Amino acid sequence: MNDVTGLYTIGQLARRTGLRARTIRFWSDSGVLPPAGRSPGGYRLYDAEAVVRLGLVRTLRDLGLGLDAIRRVLERRATLSEVADLHARALDAEIRTLEIRRSVLRVLACRDSSTEEITLINALARLSARERRQIIDDFVDGVFAGVDDEDATIVAEWMRDLPPDLPRDPAPEQIDAWMELAGLAGDASFRQTVRRMVLSSGQDNRLEYGLSLRPLVIEHAGAALARAVAPESAGASAILARIFPGGLAEQESAAVITWLELVTEPRVERYWQLLSLLNGRQPGPPAVPAFAWLLAALRARR
Repeated sequence: MNDVTGLYTIGQLARRTGLRARTIRFWSDSGVLPPAGRSPGGYRLYDAEAVVRLGLVRTLRDLGLGLDAIRRVLERRATLSEVADLHARALDAEIRTLEIRRSVLRVLACRDSSTEEITLINALARLSARERRQIIDDFVDGVFAGVDDEDATIVAEWMRDLPPDLPRDPAPEQIDAWMELAGLAGDASFRQTVRRMVLSSGQDNRLEYGLSLRPLVIEHAGAALARAVAPESAGASAILARIFPGGLAEQESAAVITWLELVTEPRVERYWQLLSLLNGRQPGPPAVPAFAWLLAALRARR
């Protein structure tokens, strides 16, 4: 410090604060440390307040705040709490990105992935929650377009049941589930299949069949599968009698077969299983094989 003026040169500030002279000069050039004046030789001079300001700037820089944000605080254009909150939010986003990257690396470490798969995994896993939501919304909007039906509306909302975001530290199976779900949503043939199911809702007793037959099919057709009872065998007739105690007229049998041809789509069931995984729920055992057995048994008797 100059004993006459009470001001510091950059070199003197550096010795007093332990900061490098070029760091102080850069901060001064950036506007966070304005000089109090200049020496006759043109050197920048700083007052005692600059020492205090340098301590604050260094602390905020250590916390990761940028010089623009620090300048706003020092110029009273923003409070420290506002800037700190904004920076904390940015750090949360950065931490989340790092956690996703770690999860992706864990997935890749568990298998021998191709270059294309590595690129796809990374791209899908790093999508924002809004972008992931948009993929599912576009899919559901497309397959339910123009369908004004209360039951269909309920199903559509179920199909949108995506969590707000991936877990903070998603397990490899959740990364895999998201990749597979995005693949299904973007698959044209899958979209067409679900669209056909949606459009058929007003043409048959789909809801009635789903509510009344599902538990019977899972119990009895599922047991037949477990015992390896062939659908065309005589033993299958007894199973059908338990599912349809009063039997089926020809027209009703045809309607049930039409419905079964729609619901025995493994990819649709897989869609629901993937949603369960992403929502942290363990999917139940597959039901499609039991329905496929019933379909084969009914066809064998027509």
